[in-house]
Amino acid sequence: MKIKTSTSKWVLPIIIFSQFCCTSLWFAGNSIIDDLISFYSLNPESLGYISSSVQFGFIIGTFIFAVFTLSDRFSPSRVFFICAVLGAIFNLSILYSSNTIFTLLVFRFLTGFSLAGIYPVGMKIAADYFEKGLGKSLSFLIAALVLGTAFPYLIQSFEFNLKWESVIWATSALALIGGFLIVILVPNGPYQKRAAKFEMSKILKVFKNSRFRSAAFGYFGHMWELYAFWTFVPILLMMHQKLHYITLNIPLFSFIIIASGTLSCILGGFIANKFGVKKTAVWSLTISGLCCLLSPLFFMTDSTPIFILCLIIWGMVVIADSPLFSTMVAQNCEVQSIGTALTIVNCIGFSLTIISIQLLNYLITDIAFAPYAFVVLALGPIIGLIYLKRT
Repeated sequence: MKIKTSTSKWVLPIIIFSQFCCTSLWFAGNSIIDDLISFYSLNPESLGYISSSVQFGFIIGTFIFAVFTLSDRFSPSRVFFICAVLGAIFNLSILYSSNTIFTLLVFRFLTGFSLAGIYPVGMKIAADYFEKGLGKSLSFLIAALVLGTAFPYLIQSFEFNLKWESVIWATSALALIGGFLIVILVPNGPYQKRAAKFEMSKILKVFKNSRFRSAAFGYFGHMWELYAFWTFVPILLMMHQKLHYITLNIPLFSFIIIASGTLSCILGGFIANKFGVKKTAVWSLTISGLCCLLSPLFFMTDSTPIFILCLIIWGMVVIADSPLFSTMVAQNCEVQSIGTALTIVNCIGFSLTIISIQLLNYLITDIAFAPYAFVVLALGPIIGLIYLKRT
């Protein structure tokens, strides 16, 4: 199957923009957590629970998608569209005036479940179109994920006296736009090979490949750190604010720190083309691990610009290796198993994020220990590097 040149030229930008639109659902709840706590009378620890419920929903979703090999057996564009619509609806459910902490967690769980048909399926769509240059394509795609994740903070940072509900309306509208763009403008790719039937053995089979296993465990180490860091970026800024008696626009700086990863993902793709995907991933994972270990020193500086700069550097390296690991995963499995492989690796990786998020949620409750809590995130990069060095 061949696609027209005029069509193929626009496929990657459409996938990228759609990924950005739909993944804005991810941190929509986190960016308005103070408003949710106030409006629904929640306790201060709700940030960790709300973040983890999205992650848990994503984990269950990716597991089900992997078990039934949905993105390998059906049109991934249609799967993406259906999940985008469902995600928008569940996101809007936060606005239900009689919500309790239980119903909020359920709706965020269902939003996370819907994202299982967006993030990994978006990568699957890209793999179906770009057999060559997949690493660069995924770099742009995950850059869109980063920007989408950070975007709710940007909306919240504007001092336009916007109600917190506007963040939910905006992100749901974006998700619908992204879903419609994919289903209308991105048909099945020329390199797609559908699985003929459901095969449970695929999940175990992919891990028998040592190169795949190395890439997967590198990704797992990266994920231990990534979402815990993203979740607690506002807390890091609040801690610095309290320690030094200053006032920061926390939503704006949260956006800048997380969104800085957009640039590093794109740069990482170009660097990987020159030095190799694995070597570039090792560099990124090493530097992010060092940031974890050095994080207590960040709090010792009295200079807010230096503190912010350190977090921006951390925000860049913590995500730069994500498209590289996804590339290595996709390149080290059978073509007809790419969707399942990406999905099951995402499932396991995101399972680890719940543990690291809840661990940090517990550790930062001790004010004296809080500046040292982020050192535990270094465990992920260390273990990931050990596995990457094995092949």
